[in-house]
Amino acid sequence: MRTVHHAPSSVQAISRRGFLRTSAVVGAGLALPAVVPASVFGAGAPSERIAVGCIGVGRMGNGDLGDALGLPQVQVVAVCDLDSKRVKMAQKRVESTYAKRSPGGEYKGCATYGDFRELIARSDIDAVQISTPDHWHALPALEAARNGKDIFMQKPCSLTIQEGRVVSDTVRRYNRIFQIGSQQRSDKRFRQACELVRNGRVGKLQRIIVGFGTDPGCGPQPTMPVPENLDYDMWLGPVPWAPYTEERVHPQNSLNDRPGWLRISDYGAGMITGWGSHHLDIAHWGMGTEYTGPIEIQGTAEFPKDGLWDVHGTFHIEYTYANGVTMICEDEKKVKNGVRFEGDKGWIFVTRGAINAEPKSLLQETIGAGETKLYVSNYHKGNFYECVKSRQETIAPVEVAHRSCSACLLGDIAMHLGRKLRWNPDKEQFVDDAAANRMLSRTMRAPWKL
Repeated sequence: MRTVHHAPSSVQAISRRGFLRTSAVVGAGLALPAVVPASVFGAGAPSERIAVGCIGVGRMGNGDLGDALGLPQVQVVAVCDLDSKRVKMAQKRVESTYAKRSPGGEYKGCATYGDFRELIARSDIDAVQISTPDHWHALPALEAARNGKDIFMQKPCSLTIQEGRVVSDTVRRYNRIFQIGSQQRSDKRFRQACELVRNGRVGKLQRIIVGFGTDPGCGPQPTMPVPENLDYDMWLGPVPWAPYTEERVHPQNSLNDRPGWLRISDYGAGMITGWGSHHLDIAHWGMGTEYTGPIEIQGTAEFPKDGLWDVHGTFHIEYTYANGVTMICEDEKKVKNGVRFEGDKGWIFVTRGAINAEPKSLLQETIGAGETKLYVSNYHKGNFYECVKSRQETIAPVEVAHRSCSACLLGDIAMHLGRKLRWNPDKEQFVDDAAANRMLSRTMRAPWKL
């Protein structure tokens, strides 16, 4: 049986704290939670738990925090956010959760930070969860890797292809465990679809159709005073300065509403990296192209003509891969949200909560001895923390994350340029196209740099 599962990793089998940089020093005056006695949590004593710091505790980060709190092998010891209201809410959630598990009152607290570098500098933290806006993915991930922390990071991997390459190289150089939040890989339906395709059940794969939504535009927004609880200059960080308005950042009175930054090109690419990072990752998994990329891309899109929100609306992108497969990405006005693999003997469509095929008998097929079996994970966050302990590679490792994100960003560039582009996935450069190559990176606002 050929199994694609826990491939040999460059990550060495070292203890969780054995790789920490000795130069990581906690600054004077930072509040640290008290040491918790083993009796507090019983057999899963804190000394055996994975100490975790959560960077970004807004809409997605609050959910990621809840996942960490639900895992017995994890102890959240610190939270960080540039909005002091949010970080206080997160601290309260952590402390109330752990207090219920320590009725004697032994648990003393969770530290709070407004600067991710201070959290990462702590020598007692094993891993970080990064759930920040897209323009704040690469820099915390690089800081964490260089300081010996393992990393769970929300998708997409980066704001630019250059950033993603540096993140992947750095994470592997420092032998860190990394997982991107492409949780569809830990869904049995997506794994089943990809296994069937990889093992030829649809015949020769010819085309993949990917569908997902779009974001609306908005009119011009008024400049507003910066809320006292928000470190806005730090929030902008490496991107160009812009006047504050609530629709640029996140709602001040809600953790659940979608933030405006998702719809602004300075901070992300819109749904092409929002949903696209999930679905293109599955397309790559099914094709077996997780470590490469397309060779041609062309796309068109409608973009808002005015207003604050400026990412793509309705769109059409065509990718061509070296294996001859064409992948078409379109918005939900044209195709269903999900991934459809089409071969010369049938098709398989998979989306969250559903899988379908023609002929339907494909779904009853089993993968036999000698065939390709894909990595099995039934809980994405659980897989990450299992790998932190075992030092095995996760189901969604850093180079895979970079390549999925790169395909999305290539589509974004093609939509903006509106013409066919040729791409060299080995060199990660456009072929004979200086204008397109300039779009592979962005200048960072001082003092920030990769």
